[in-house]
Parts: sequence; structure tokens; C-alpha cells
Amino acid sequence: MSIHARAPHTRTSAAIAALLLTVTGAVAYSAAASPSAYAASTVLEAESARLSGGAVTETEHSGHTGTGYVGGFTDSHRGAASVTYTVQSAHAGAGSVKIRYANGTGSAKTLSLFVNGTASGQVSLPATDNWDSWSTVDAPVTFTRGANALALTFTSSDSGNVNLDSLTADTPDTAGPATPAPLEAESAALSGGAVAEREHGGYTGSGYVGGLTDANKGRASLNTSVESSYDGAGSVTIRYANGTGSNKTLTLSVGGKAAQVTLPATNGWSTWSTVAVPVSYAKGANALALTFTSGDSGNVNIDHLVAVPPTGPGDPGDPDPSGTGASLPFTTYEAEAGRTNASVIGPGRTYLSPASEASGRRAVTLARTGDYVEFTLTKPANAINLRYSLPDSSDGRGIDASLSVYAGGQALPDLRLTSRFAWVYGEYPYTNNPGEGKGHRFFDETRISLGRTLPANTVVRLQKDAADSAAFYTVDLLEAEETAAAGTLPSGYVSAGDFGVTPNDDQDDTSALNGALERAKSQGKGLWLPAGTYNISDHVSLSGVKLRGAGMWHTVLRGTGLKGGLFGRGGTTSVEDLMIDGQNTVRDDAGGHAAIEGDFGTNSTIRNVWIQHTKVGLWISGPTTGLRAENLRIRNTFADGVNLHGAVKDTVVSNSSIRGTGDDALAMWSDGAAVTNSAFRNNTVQLPTLANGAAVYGGNGNSVENNLISDTVTSAAGIAVSTRFGEPFSGTTTVSGNLLRRTGSLEPNWNARLGALWVYADPTRHDITQPVVLKNNTVEDSTYSGLLVTYQKQVTDLRVDGLTIDGTGAHGIEINTGGKGVFSNTKVTGTASGALNVAGGFTIERGSGNSGW
Repeated sequence: MSIHARAPHTRTSAAIAALLLTVTGAVAYSAAASPSAYAASTVLEAESARLSGGAVTETEHSGHTGTGYVGGFTDSHRGAASVTYTVQSAHAGAGSVKIRYANGTGSAKTLSLFVNGTASGQVSLPATDNWDSWSTVDAPVTFTRGANALALTFTSSDSGNVNLDSLTADTPDTAGPATPAPLEAESAALSGGAVAEREHGGYTGSGYVGGLTDANKGRASLNTSVESSYDGAGSVTIRYANGTGSNKTLTLSVGGKAAQVTLPATNGWSTWSTVAVPVSYAKGANALALTFTSGDSGNVNIDHLVAVPPTGPGDPGDPDPSGTGASLPFTTYEAEAGRTNASVIGPGRTYLSPASEASGRRAVTLARTGDYVEFTLTKPANAINLRYSLPDSSDGRGIDASLSVYAGGQALPDLRLTSRFAWVYGEYPYTNNPGEGKGHRFFDETRISLGRTLPANTVVRLQKDAADSAAFYTVDLLEAEETAAAGTLPSGYVSAGDFGVTPNDDQDDTSALNGALERAKSQGKGLWLPAGTYNISDHVSLSGVKLRGAGMWHTVLRGTGLKGGLFGRGGTTSVEDLMIDGQNTVRDDAGGHAAIEGDFGTNSTIRNVWIQHTKVGLWISGPTTGLRAENLRIRNTFADGVNLHGAVKDTVVSNSSIRGTGDDALAMWSDGAAVTNSAFRNNTVQLPTLANGAAVYGGNGNSVENNLISDTVTSAAGIAVSTRFGEPFSGTTTVSGNLLRRTGSLEPNWNARLGALWVYADPTRHDITQPVVLKNNTVEDSTYSGLLVTYQKQVTDLRVDGLTIDGTGAHGIEINTGGKGVFSNTKVTGTASGALNVAGGFTIERGSGNSGW
């Protein structure tokens, strides 16, 4: 038996799309608009760009677009050959470029990308089949408003020897967070011998600051001030020149908190580079100083500083003071809040850009040998989990690469990373073929037990050393924890080893596990799986039997291809203390297995289970009643994280961490029968790469309570109450106590901008006539509107109480449907397009305590 996940993101009729376009007032893309509708795309032919340093137009090889391509990136032009494109952007913000190239050398080559004169990173160009075969790679770009100079250059650190055909620039289609203007060093308050100079070229503004020499050691300083709207993590980027030939240091202080900054050597005094430094800002004015202290080596020139305060309140890894979300056993260290000498990407929300899929919309990219990011542990830890991105291979199968890791300055075993479980292409439900373009799903995770406990205050460094062969490593976050030792045989269980099931032997254990479960059940006992890895290639069936491992860090069920998972066949069952790693590399709704699926009878338990690389995490079907699923970690599934499907009753999913799903992170789908009296409660949801943080599609008396949901990517609300799929609503649906950060996004099939909270009466399906209660929810920094109520069908009993909306990219409250709603204690601030926009005949009844609208 297999499940068939719904396809919620296929196209609707052109008529419906046209109606929605009229509602949003957006550009009239067709119903078949692709996700590239997120950005304005411009194709620029290389032969029409500005060529220098030996780069020349050629026509020798076929398959190019335009009138030719650009060659000349040969070893004789190393350090000089360059192509410079001019890209116009209507808005400042994050975007990307797609580089079309040929590389018939047989091995990966590199060029360096410069954006408006500043190095953006080295771009790896994998080998193509020959010189007449062309491929593309994507690179993130932060655009300024107006003209942007984008240069691909064969620098002295590149391997070159490629041909360039074209560059497709995807610029932001809306005004995102503005890129702060540089703080020119010569305009700062200078003291202690620091002086404005103009001797060396290449600076911005009217000069740069020198005088940070040994004669002024211990006193030379630049001082300015930065305003921040929020407390939280941000960065300062320092543009400098260091022609001494060795690394030098200065001390950066923001708001009185100081850290030493390493400034690597540049290729002379007229060559400028940048270093991004994560810092913490306080709300209000922050004193910023760059000083040659007595502990520094100085002797550098400073051109300017770019200060980036936090764009919203808090980050998803931050504990929330209200207790919203899950209580988790690990501590999260965001890369952008660590110390680094590498590039910080983001913040950005442009679809198909890496920043849009990063936690907090920011990450750190290690691209050069010696690049690092490091964290100081606040608690002891003996295990870490890393969220990261590597380049894909040209055939879409991924690459493997090491990354060096140090603790307290001592080398630990390298992390073994891979991109085989990341990267998908083309249209929904996506493929593994890079030739289809639109690459995304950039990030994956890996975990490692360290074998010893690192005490609090240990500095953990991730570093790209010479043997670490990937062109880049984008580090999103590190989770560190102190795990328990592997469990031993519990009372009431029998060991699988007693039935001949042994881990770590590369044998297929499916049949043996099914037999062992039957024998354990016949003895009235549960089946215990000692520590190790068990290979499964089909369903392991559960019916009225307990299954338990030695801990989610110790017992692993590993799938084969698209197959392998636990299947409930009725009866009271428990699943505890193990990991399921499906090893899936692509979504296959018809052929793939969920990690845990089926009917789990009455009052079953799923607890302390880690799930990754499967089609779905939990797909629970009726007549399951009273299931408790808790303390789960669901990561990087290709479809839903959790789906309660059909006649599921009285079921609660709670205290779980769900991240990087390929469809709804949490869904109740009343498909053919109602999901009834069930709840998603106190979960932490991050970065569903498609669809909603949580969704209720029809049903009776269900609730979404006290969840922390952040950073939705595409076709997504933070929380949706919707008749887009499933049976009509009956009873009261409650959404209460949730915190939504940076949620909402564009639905590209409709070109519709979805809100953080979305109540949707689908025009082809059902009115929503039963009560929908939105109580004590908080929306922070919504991509579009904070609350969106749509469309054409009636929403007749909406009850909103205690809603706080703080910061939106569109309206605070946007409504386009018929019906009625009562609003009390609803506060709206910081909207881009006005606090309230109502159409469609909807009636608002205002209670007490409202403000801002």
C-alpha cells in the first residue's frame, strides 16, 4: 500500500488566476507563471558586455545564444581577463545571477564574481561534456537600486579556462530591506593619529583613513554611531587595504562590546577587500568604533564601514520569552551571529536565492582557504548538528566534501558533507536535473557525536582548509547538545538481536524486523533495537506492538532509494528513541514511502524520533484516534513534515522541531473525512521550502496553538485556514498563541501575495461558515500582509482577538471576500501599504482595544 501526497501547488484555471491578479493589483502574469515571477529577470549576452584583460568575443563552438560567446579566460590572461555586465534593478535587495558557460577541460574551474567593485565570492563552474555543451550555475547577489556593475574575473586565485555565454540576472521585484549606505571612514570622528588620506586609488567616497601605524598603536581610532530599530544580531562589514603581506588586526566595538577583527593581506595598497563581522545591536543608538589597540597589529587603511542592524525582532533560534514553540534539548548558534572572516549573505527573501532558505534569511559562505566561522559554546556539548549548503554536481547527483572543525584550537575529525540530498530543479514537484534550471532546496544537515564533552566557553570553529575541496560551504546554523549514552534493554522488551537481527552489516533487515516484531508481539513484549544502523527497503509493519531504539542519536533505520519506513496497521503502538533516514534524493509521491505512515489505532505514541530525507515525516491516516506525537525532529523531507489525513481524531503533535520540509510543515487534511478535535501545539517550525508553516484544510474542531513559525519561502503563509483542499469546515477552528516571524510569500501560480495568517475560502470549493477564532497571535516582519482573508466565497464568522501585527511588506489587514468578522484588541504597526484594505463586501465589527487601524 502506498500513499499519494496531495499536490497543492499545481495550477488553477486561468479564470481564477486572472481574478486573483485583479485582487492583488500585481503584474498580470499568466496562470502558468513560474517561480521566477518573484524577480525581474534580465538576460545579458556576454559578447555585449564590457570585455577587458584579454577576454574576447568568439564563435568557434556551437550551442551559444546571441551572436557568440566570450573566451580568452586562458592562463596567459590569468589575473586580468574580465567580463563586466551592467544590471539595472528597480529595488535594492537580494537576488541572484545565473551564469551560462562551457567548460570542456574535464574538471571544475572557477571565476570570481564582483558586485559594484566588491568581491562577492568565487564561483565554481563544473565541467561540461565538451566545449559545445553549455550549463548554468546560480550565484547570490545583493543589488543596489539602479545600475549594478557585475564582473566575472579570472583573478590570480582562480583556475579560469572557461567560456561565458550569458548572464541572467534576477533582481528583486519588491523593495526589500534597504542596503545601508556605507559609513565613509573619512567622515567618522578620527583620533589618536588616524587621518584622512587619498594616496592610493580604488577607494569610495572622498578618501580613506590611514595613520593606523605603529607610531599610533594603542590610540588611533575611528568613531561613529549606528541606529537600530531592534535588539538583536546584525553585522558590520569593513572595507580595507592591507599591503603588508600578512594578516593584521584591529578591534571593533559596537555598543561597548569589543572583538578583535583579522584583516587578511590584499594584493597591494590599492586593492581593497571586505570582512564581515557579526555583532549584537541594542535598540536605539549604538556607538561604533574601530581602534588600533595595544593588542592589535594595525598598519592597514580603512575605506568604509557598512553597518547592518537587525531587520526584525529576534531570530528563530532565539528562545522566545513567552514560551511559544518547542522546548528543545539543543542550543542553536546562528552562523551570522558567530565570528567570521568570510562573507555573510542576506538578509534576503528572493525565491531561488540561498538567503531565502537560510534561518533568519542570513548565513555565512566559506569560499576561500582559511575562511572560517566560529562559535563560543554557552553550554557543554558532546554532539553537533550542522545546517549547510554545498554546490551540486553538473549531473544533479551531488558532491561529497569534507569541512574542517576545531574545538579550542584543536582539530576534531572532519565533517563529512554531501549535496546529494539537496538541490532540486524545474517545476513542481521538481527533479534532480540541473538542466531544468530554477535550482533551490540548497541546504541539508549532518550530525556528529564528538566522543567527548566540550565544556561551556569552548570555541568551535568551522574552517575551509586546503583539503576541503568544495568550491564553497554556506553555513546556516550549528546546533550543539549533550546527548545521553546509548540506552540498554528496557523492561518489557526483547532485543532484536535475540531474533537474529543485527545492525551495521549492510544486509537488508526489513524481513527480519517484521518477523522479530511478530515474535515479540506473540510474547506480549515490545521489540528493542540496540544501537546501530538497520537497512530497510520496504515497510516495517506495526500493529499493537511497541518499537524502541537506544536513542535518536544511536539507533538508525536507513531507507533504500525511495523505500523504507514504519507502517501502522491498526492497534495501539508506540515508536520511540530512534532515527529514520530515508536517503531520498527526489520527491516521488506515488513511489516513495513516508518515514511513519498508516493507521495507529487508539492512544498510540510516537516520541523522541528524528526523521530526515524521506518523502513525508508522519502521514497519519484514519481511523487513528488519540495519537500523541511529541519530541520529534523532522528535517529536510521532500513533501510534508506531518500530515493528519482523513478520519484522524483527538490527535496532538507537540514539542517538535520541524525544518526544511518540501511542502506544509504541519497539515491537517480532511480528505474524504474530517480531521476532528486534533491539535498542533508548541512546535518550532522553520523554513518550509514550499507551502505553509501550518495548515488546516477543512475539518471539525481543530486547533493550531502556541507554535513558533519562521521564514516561509514560497507559496506559503505562516498559518493557513483553508478550503483549498478537503471537506468543509464544521465546528470551531482555533488558531491561538502563535508567533510568526518573516512569514508569508508569493504564490507564483496565481501571482498572489499570501499573508502571515491566511484565511482562504477557495472560490471553486466551500464557504467558511463555521467560527474561525484567531486569538493572541503575533505577526512580526511579514513579507506581505499580516492577516489576509480571501477569496470570493464567504467567511461569515471570523473572530479576531489579541492579534499583534508588527511590520509588514504590504497591509496590516487585507480582506477581499464577503462575510463578517469581529475584531478586538488588534494592534497594527509598521505597515508598508497601509494598515487596512477591505474589499468584497466584508463587514468588520470593531470591538474594544484596537489600535493602528
